[in-house]
Amino acid sequence: MHILQSKHSKLNEREVKELLEKLNISKSQLPKILSTDPALPDGCKIGDIIKIERKDGTFFRVVI
Repeated sequence: MHILQSKHSKLNEREVKELLEKLNISKSQLPKILSTDPALPDGCKIGDIIKIERKDGTFFRVVI
C-alpha cells in the first residue's frame, strides 16, 4: 500500500450483516468497485464488501 492510498479492508460476515441492517439496504445498493482495482486487499472476491477509510470519512463498496 502506498503512503497516499486510503486504507482498504475487507469486512467479515458479521460486519457485513451489521452494516446492511444499520443502513437498511442490500448489497446491490452499495456503490461498486472493480475486482481488478489495485487498491483491493488480497483475497477479495466478487460480492465482498470493502471498507475504505479516508480523512474525510469512511466509505463502503461492493466488489464486482
